[in-house]
Amino acid sequence: MNFIAFDFETANAKRSSACSLALTVVRDGQIVDELYSLIKPSTPFSAFNTQIHGITAAQVKNAPNFAELWPHIKNFFTPYQLVVAHNAPFDCSVLNKTLAEYDIATPSFLVLDTVKTSKQFYQDLPNHKLNTVCDSLNIDLKNHHNALADSHACAQILLTQAREFGPEKLRPFIRQYQR
Repeated sequence: MNFIAFDFETANAKRSSACSLALTVVRDGQIVDELYSLIKPSTPFSAFNTQIHGITAAQVKNAPNFAELWPHIKNFFTPYQLVVAHNAPFDCSVLNKTLAEYDIATPSFLVLDTVKTSKQFYQDLPNHKLNTVCDSLNIDLKNHHNALADSHACAQILLTQAREFGPEKLRPFIRQYQR
């Protein structure tokens, strides 16, 4: 399997407030690369979000804004690239709203949501939150709500599902993302 797992953390309740992003690159069923960046959002931090992920305004003071980061990552979001997230509607919305904040067009790409696949394949779980699914599959989620740890865990979930159920069972979950 080839795909990119991604995860955002936000500074506040606004979807355009991305403050960190991670990408985990999977080629031929193996994690081959990872990228993590703090992002300086154009909106203030809320104490609630900082409590969840631990990122503060001081930590992102010298980080790039999303418009500065986008040229380095945009090639991961192409029409035939499979992009995976745990709760993909949230992460895709953050991408879309953050790009809109800088008047950058949202690309089209293939997307798969591991919350949906987990609900299908692991119906007996009490919920399908990232930490619950990881615990059930014995995936080490080292630092939940750290974007890199979360994108890595998401990649591991999909790789586990591909091994357990086969890639063909995952194909019906793939959708074309367009704004």
